[in-house]
Amino acid sequence: MTATTSSARIRRVFKKDDVRSLARRYFIANSFDGVLTSLGVIIGAYLGGITDGLTVVGICLGAAVGLGTSGIWSVWEIERAETARERHELESTLLTSLEGTRYDRELRSEQFVLALAAATGPVLSIVFTLLPFPLEGIVFTMFQAVLVSIGLGMLWLGAIGAYMGHISQQRWYVSAIRMALAAIVVAVISIVLPG
Repeated sequence: MTATTSSARIRRVFKKDDVRSLARRYFIANSFDGVLTSLGVIIGAYLGGITDGLTVVGICLGAAVGLGTSGIWSVWEIERAETARERHELESTLLTSLEGTRYDRELRSEQFVLALAAATGPVLSIVFTLLPFPLEGIVFTMFQAVLVSIGLGMLWLGAIGAYMGHISQQRWYVSAIRMALAAIVVAVISIVLPG
């Protein structure tokens, strides 16, 4: 199997409505987790006395690795089990093995697409909230970097909310505000808990 064949299969699989819908759900849910986890870690690090932006980046990248690995591993296993069940049911109906067929290869491609969506959501969202920290001491103070990070988290969640409002044909701005509020809730809880 060539890379071109694989790439074509993945593109074909991603055109399926059910695959796109599931990929979107995995990406959004894990993105949400990524933003809220990173904000909790960032605020906790700041309140814990960490004064170096790159240290915060290192800590949060560790969280990104954990959440990304969790996303790809869990979704791969979930989808592997579900697609195996589907294949076995079809095989018992057809009274033949589908191992190695185009159908089997497409199921594996679906697994790959969904697992990738689940992994990229938290990694991208965490990296986005970390953007001010490499500039700590150059452009921002540590406190300012934390505030900008909270703002970026709100922006990311608000964009996801607006998108969800759009696809559900509801008021996108209400959905955006509702999602962005989660960042403020995490910030408040993170500030209040240590005290």
